[in-house]
Amino acid sequence: MTGSGEAREAQPQAPGEVRRLAEERADARAGKDFAAADALRDQIAEQGWVVADAPGGFTLEPAERDAGSAGPIAPAQVASMLDREPVFDVAIHWVCEGWLDDIDRAIDAFAANAGSRRLQFVVADVTGDAHERWREREDVEVVWLHDDAGWAAARNAGLARSLAPIVIAADGSIEPTGDVFSPIETALRDPGTGVVGPFGIVTRDLREFDEAPGDGPCDAVEGYLMAFRREVLTKVGGFDEKFRWYRTADIDWSFKVKDAGLGCSVVPLPVTKHDHRAWAVATEAQRTSWSKRNFYRFLDRYRDRWDLVLSGEPDHHDHDHDHEHHHDQPVTMPEGR
Repeated sequence: MTGSGEAREAQPQAPGEVRRLAEERADARAGKDFAAADALRDQIAEQGWVVADAPGGFTLEPAERDAGSAGPIAPAQVASMLDREPVFDVAIHWVCEGWLDDIDRAIDAFAANAGSRRLQFVVADVTGDAHERWREREDVEVVWLHDDAGWAAARNAGLARSLAPIVIAADGSIEPTGDVFSPIETALRDPGTGVVGPFGIVTRDLREFDEAPGDGPCDAVEGYLMAFRREVLTKVGGFDEKFRWYRTADIDWSFKVKDAGLGCSVVPLPVTKHDHRAWAVATEAQRTSWSKRNFYRFLDRYRDRWDLVLSGEPDHHDHDHDHEHHHDQPVTMPEGR
């Protein structure tokens, strides 16, 4: 639709932030500040809209979804939106390594339980299939990445697009069955809380990890669903991109959050956990190899950080134990996580 000096009006479906930027651009042009107008035009484009001058004002149109069809990009090429003003209430993210129907199920379930909240759905895709699947949906942004992008790099690329104060990093296996947002919002009002979710784990020796016995503080929030304030992401940074498979990346990032002085907690949420596809399709040999590689990356970073473990340092811990022997000891975790 067209905007004018008296009452510029964008398309009804354009978010308020986009309309505000378009208004500012029109004012800048009226004041002959064309450099500012061009910068505002670029900000509008980054949010998926095209602004054009028109008699008496401007027009706003959604950008063509085919704009991303030129091909995939590297995660490092994804423009960050973390310094932009929020446009949505909650940003929800998936890494798509296949199983698009699972993500569809999750998107529909989150939307059905959103109430009046404005949701941003972001799919970081390494399959090349997601763009076509969601090209007609204005509420889903697909970040099309090269197929050799590792899990953590893809996760970070998607998270960089967050335009909401609350961010949820989810797995396609999770399906909300009720209002998951209110408990998350309540928990994250505590400035000392860094990350929350419905599933957590605890450890006494950094080798055996068990499911958290109940709600409240835990040693790490599991990656099925991790919810946090966007400011936490900007403060501590993203996931370690050397984690090319998902396993243990959630523990590593949880400890990163705790190392910044923030807490991890289990919050009861109405969700159903379906099959975890990435675990199910991996062979036993792949699970063992990839899991060990990721775990020892985590352990090499946090092996002596007992200040980050709820139970503290175990009585039997040997500070003088040879570093190399740590890699020979068994590791146990809840299956599939």
